[in-house]
Amino acid sequence: MIMEEPLRARCSSTGPSAFIPEDEILEALPMDPCTELLLVEAYSPCTGLDHLTQNHFYLLWMDGPLPLHYRQYIAIMAVARHQCSFLVEVHVQEFCRVGGPVEWLRGLRHAPQRMRNLNDINKILAHRPWLITKDHIQSLVRTGESSWSLTELVHAVVLLAHFHALASFVLGSGINPEEEEEEEEERDDQRFGSCSCDLADSCSLKPEEVFCGSPEMTDSVSELEALMDRMKRLQEEQEEEEASQEEMATRFEREKKESLLVGSGDFKEEVVTKSKGSQFVVDPTFRYQDFARHGEDDLPTFRAQDYSWEDHGFSLVNRLYSDIGVLLDDKFRTVCNLTYYNMATHEDVDTTTLRRAIFNYVHCMYGIRYDDYNYGEVNQLLERSLKVYIKTVTCYPERTTCHMYHSYWRQFRHSEKVHVNLLLMEARMQAELLYALRAITHYMT
Repeated sequence: MIMEEPLRARCSSTGPSAFIPEDEILEALPMDPCTELLLVEAYSPCTGLDHLTQNHFYLLWMDGPLPLHYRQYIAIMAVARHQCSFLVEVHVQEFCRVGGPVEWLRGLRHAPQRMRNLNDINKILAHRPWLITKDHIQSLVRTGESSWSLTELVHAVVLLAHFHALASFVLGSGINPEEEEEEEEERDDQRFGSCSCDLADSCSLKPEEVFCGSPEMTDSVSELEALMDRMKRLQEEQEEEEASQEEMATRFEREKKESLLVGSGDFKEEVVTKSKGSQFVVDPTFRYQDFARHGEDDLPTFRAQDYSWEDHGFSLVNRLYSDIGVLLDDKFRTVCNLTYYNMATHEDVDTTTLRRAIFNYVHCMYGIRYDDYNYGEVNQLLERSLKVYIKTVTCYPERTTCHMYHSYWRQFRHSEKVHVNLLLMEARMQAELLYALRAITHYMT
């Protein structure tokens, strides 16, 4: 059995990430003015860059319906919903740099009415996107001085979804402004306690069901081998099994309801604390609630065959906001297909089933079902502590702790855990877009 150092000892208090030891992150090379100029020129045509960077840059800086300062302000509104102070600071600076009115930075109530009108769709997209209807769209595009055109609204919606998801990535990876890292760690200690009780206290799980990093409880080497065996078995079974549509639907419902047991407590009892950027948040008590809450059957499952990104969302976005659909589609495909064929210490491993389980689990929590996917794979591939981490990073990333990050996949590299965060970011963004674009489509028809 491999003995591991305590999780708290591995929680870095310095460096780019509070979760990943500084000596395991490549240091940024010093940049001279000529190199910086070359990078600026390279960014301008948005060529030669990875899909994630191209998408981010295009949304904020390239031709589009919205003026530059609007884009930065919408980014601030989005990340403030998750108390992501790192991104709030970045985009406040950019807002000032592009000449945005300083008065707006005093808070959302000091911004123009048309910007304030985005608050409802921002908070719903961030926390309960399944509640968005064509009525929300109609209220924004109605005639009047404060109305939005459909092209402007699509740009705004894509920005909101992008930055909600980016906040998940930043907070899930432990990235914080240097001056706030110590303060954040102290706040985590106060809110979640020590490692021995942090997950059990913050989740709706029995303590014995939650991994807390004790080497006596789990042999992480055998965990890895068992996971690989399950992956191999599932890949073999996929070629043989032909489950009925009824059985596939039952498995989805079972997984959706089981996700109720994985979470960070009841938001109604959560104490909402003031944070940097709170002046941009209206109705801070509006938070995530499970799609599949007990006793609520009035929210129909979103069936991907009825409205999918590939067949519906892509074409609508591309029609109303030129070229962004192509960039988004490339980004989704790149992250979902990304693999080095490695798994911890093992090489030449096909991780397709694992990556698909992570992506589809996020969509399952958002009430989105794929008819051709066997949701029984989720429980076989995703351990309880990984589910806790996935749900926290996706649904309420501001609650992510170093202990959650280290409690799953203890034998895996940090780069593999960052890959998980990329999958969560893209799955979340696509889920938000599907609900918002479906509502826009209903409004248009």
